[in-house]
Formats: sequence, structure tokens, C-alpha cells
Amino acid sequence: MCIFCKIINGEIPNYTVYEDENSLAFLDINPRSKGHTVVIPKKHVETPFELDDELLSKLIIATKKAMEKIDFALKPDGYNVGWNQKETAGQVVPHLHLHILPRWQGDGGGNIHSIINRPGTEKVEDVFRLF
Repeated sequence: MCIFCKIINGEIPNYTVYEDENSLAFLDINPRSKGHTVVIPKKHVETPFELDDELLSKLIIATKKAMEKIDFALKPDGYNVGWNQKETAGQVVPHLHLHILPRWQGDGGGNIHSIINRPGTEKVEDVFRLF
């Protein structure tokens, strides 16, 4: 059983920010910013491909509700929100989880474009043809 499933089952305590019947949002114990929150589906899946559209929609709504609570309590200047999918992209716990990273002016963090800058050699039109 993964660490997030143990948290869901109450075997490991957490600092809950938001919870409903399908999702749990809690403070990350190794925060990258003040209020760094992780949102997980209560169903164990590794990637969003394994969730049906209804549960994925509910996870996004839970993320929004957690952000509303963070916004009320901490009043950050902005947010970065997303997930790491698979080990190559930095997923450490094999249970889908979204990170909410509250941001403050001058905090030294980057934007989503700072994660990677290796566009490849193909033209955008050639990549598009693959779809």
C-alpha cells in the first residue's frame, strides 16, 4: 500500500486542507512554499489516464476548493498547480497527486516554462502531423 493510501486510511496523520468523498488535500510535509498542498484522489491510481472523466473532474474541483481555502488563509500572490506524471517527470509517489504551490512576489521561483527547455529539432508543424 502506498503512503498516500495509508494517509487516506488514517494510518498516517496529515494536515488536511480539504476533503470530500472522492479527494483529500493536505499540506506537503516537505513543502516547496508556504502552504504547499497535495491533492489526491481517494481511489489509488498512478496517472489521470486511470480515472474516469467524472472522478478526474471531481479531483479538479477539489483542487479548486483547496486553493480557495489556501487563498483565504494565506493570501498568496499567485499559484503554480500541476502534477508530475511518471518517474521521468519527477513523480516520486506512484499515486496521482496534484501540487498546489502558493507563490509570493520575489519568492525566487520560476514559472511552468522553467521546468524544461528542450523543444527538440522538429518543426511544430511536423510534430502536429503526428496527431
